[in-house]
Amino acid sequence: MLLAARSAVALHRLLDAVLVFAGDERVTRLFTLVPGSDFGVDALAAVERIGGRTVPWSEALRGSYDLVLSASPKGDVRLIRGTHVLLPHGAGYSKSLPGEGSDSASGLDPVFLRRTDLALHAVAHPDQAARLVAWDDAAPAKVVGDPTLERLLASRPLRDRYRAALGTGSRTLVVLASTWGPESLLHRHPGLAQELAARLPYDAYQLALVLHPNEHSRLGSYELAQRLAPACDAGLIIADPYEEWASLLIAADALITDHGSAALYYTAAADRPAVGVHEDDGAELIPDSPMHTLLRGIPRLRDAGALIHALRAWRPGPGAQAARQAFDRQGQALDLLRSELYALLGLTPPPTPARPRPLPAPRPAVRTPAAFDVDTDVTAADEIRVTRRPAGLGPPGDHLAAEYDAASEPYIRSAGLLYRRPLPQAPWAADAWIRHALDAYPGCRTAAAILPDGLTLLGTRDRPALHAVRAHPRNEAGRIIHPDPAAVASAVHTGRQPSHLRCRIGDRTYDVTVRPATPTESATPF
Repeated sequence: MLLAARSAVALHRLLDAVLVFAGDERVTRLFTLVPGSDFGVDALAAVERIGGRTVPWSEALRGSYDLVLSASPKGDVRLIRGTHVLLPHGAGYSKSLPGEGSDSASGLDPVFLRRTDLALHAVAHPDQAARLVAWDDAAPAKVVGDPTLERLLASRPLRDRYRAALGTGSRTLVVLASTWGPESLLHRHPGLAQELAARLPYDAYQLALVLHPNEHSRLGSYELAQRLAPACDAGLIIADPYEEWASLLIAADALITDHGSAALYYTAAADRPAVGVHEDDGAELIPDSPMHTLLRGIPRLRDAGALIHALRAWRPGPGAQAARQAFDRQGQALDLLRSELYALLGLTPPPTPARPRPLPAPRPAVRTPAAFDVDTDVTAADEIRVTRRPAGLGPPGDHLAAEYDAASEPYIRSAGLLYRRPLPQAPWAADAWIRHALDAYPGCRTAAAILPDGLTLLGTRDRPALHAVRAHPRNEAGRIIHPDPAAVASAVHTGRQPSHLRCRIGDRTYDVTVRPATPTESATPF
């Protein structure tokens, strides 16, 4: 069997589909790169990462194969001798690319699909099959569903694991989904992630970016990270274009999307909040397509400052409706595709059924902020509200809080609150480090040592005795929610040190106990 891909996105689709042959020693999987795409370089790199055996294009043309799988009808793939099967390239077929074939949906363009070599065109929805038959009543179109969606559906029980891997905690994970090209979120709103990081409270929101594989190929990981450096420094997660993007959609609480099909996978997995940024002047979105259904039914995000309002305006329904327009046979795709492919091979499938492989856990952010502009105020309920935002992205706060051993020296020297988290080899006693921090940095008024068990020892310049600060977790329907001790230290830094106080961080209020530290606690290594 030859898997023929022109780009990384096509290869990723094929990798999800060939799970139907898992465990069958009768099938040998070979890969080749079909020339002609501007985005082909990452396809070969992806094959190398998984350890696949590649066949040079010239050799592929000389051979003959029992099965040739592709996920794009473009290029010279038809020159390969064998039984050809075309698999879904994307979700919903909602985008038309000017100057590419005709004005039909990309992936369903008759200019590329009127082929005599196709034994099967597997599609995800009856509407797609009907469109193919309307162009050519002999088209070998069959509805098998979407193998990539099967992996998302199978991975829904792993949502908590994914969020734990990302370090999300109780925050709202907002994913920005960008397709590729001049009408994409990344091209039209390149500063949106940075603007959101500057505006959204860090303890209430986490940001991630799901970017089309073509943009990863066009820019490369280094250039992409440099262009998004301020947002990455503030904790933005950039998903890997294979598998990880889908794990992030499972983990997400909300989505900001253009007209790219990633949003349809998100809404098919769960009908959670989504807002759109696609502009009405775009020429790529196809009217009455699944993405058009979604975008006209969800709130529009006009600027970064309006995100919370837009999310509150979201109502369930349009997402599920759009997903039904894009995907059929949900939960059956691997079984249906398996039957079709084994029939073409003339083989009896193994007795073990094909099962979608759960998605791997995503990686956390490469960088997280170690310095914060912090605003504090006392609410009407006599709570101390703490709002932290990554330092340097917006106006300064009431005070600057910086993490010792993590923030850069300019932030350390300017911080009114210095805090330190435990290190594996515990080089300091807590009270010794607090004295060191207050002596070494004259601008520091408060130094806080966060111990391994979450207890925080806090010393101030005008109070020689240390205080022990403990924030009590919240129990929300059985889920235990802990605040970041560094955020609680900012509340105590305000100078209010009664034996008990209430600290509001994000949408949650925590009871906090403040008492004199014991000698044993003060000498704790950390």
